[in-house]
Amino acid sequence: MVTNRAFMGRKVWGGPLRVWYWNLEDDTDHLARQIQAACLHWNISEVDIGDRLFVDSAVDGAELKIAIQTGGGAVIQRPVANALIAELIDRQIDVLIVDPFVASHSITENDNAAMELVVKEWVHVANAATCAIRLVTHTRKLGGAPADFEAARGGGALAAGARSAEVLNRMTEAEGRQLGVENRRRFFNARDDKPNRAPPAESAEWFEIRSIDLGNASSKLPSDLIGVAVPWSPSDPFENITVDHLRRVQAAIGDRALRMNVQAKTAWVGHVVADVLALDAENATDRARITVLLKRWIKNGALVEFTQRDKRSEGRPFVKVGQRVDDPSRPV
Repeated sequence: MVTNRAFMGRKVWGGPLRVWYWNLEDDTDHLARQIQAACLHWNISEVDIGDRLFVDSAVDGAELKIAIQTGGGAVIQRPVANALIAELIDRQIDVLIVDPFVASHSITENDNAAMELVVKEWVHVANAATCAIRLVTHTRKLGGAPADFEAARGGGALAAGARSAEVLNRMTEAEGRQLGVENRRRFFNARDDKPNRAPPAESAEWFEIRSIDLGNASSKLPSDLIGVAVPWSPSDPFENITVDHLRRVQAAIGDRALRMNVQAKTAWVGHVVADVLALDAENATDRARITVLLKRWIKNGALVEFTQRDKRSEGRPFVKVGQRVDDPSRPV
């Protein structure tokens, strides 16, 4: 938003914007390293930022408590809220990011009425200062289930009061296998889970955390390696795959019936595909790609999946050649 560059894959509307990032749990030194890592990766200079980025840390004294809990219940700290509005207007801030939301108040989170009071105050601040406010929050414990906007800590008040709720989820083991990713912990996706004024997104956006060397090594300490999020897209399994490849796969299978399940080891039909395409059937990324290719070829009839009894008389999924590529009656 500050640089007016869409390097994160999203257009910046009305940019460049003036952004105030107020972190309530990390110190300034830590925040500076994160910013410097992003600047190094995206080749962002001081000129690109100008006077449009403001960063504060509660750890280093810039505290922010917009509401507190008293014996009589939740109370908005009006002097704090009014001073914040005045400062937002004075700095001409377009976007205020508060991270994390839970540290911006001392209200009991499971008190939905009190939380509603806090959320409505943030709405008032945004309207009074004519700016957008993004509140970063964690989810409650989900036991491994994917997060949605209703999983945000703070009861239903925060989710209900937000105009838009963007949800981040780590890549699951199943997604890692499907997308051919070996180190899934480096990947996460983002989805607008509550688009009040726009149609829902067709799919989530994927990002990868890349390690950036700050180049600040000394005689006593190595360089800092800081993670930076960058857009990521799964590779197209059919990239550079031609009809001739399919023809060769069919020819290699011949009249045989081969196992569909990858756990069949050497009997897996994927080994034939790997040999034709010069892939490594033991590599997780290549194996995931082979699986996608097989499913597509089965769907279009080039291969046929069926159940057949194996040596133990148990029904197993097998694959054989379907309608051959050279068949003139085969639809294009």
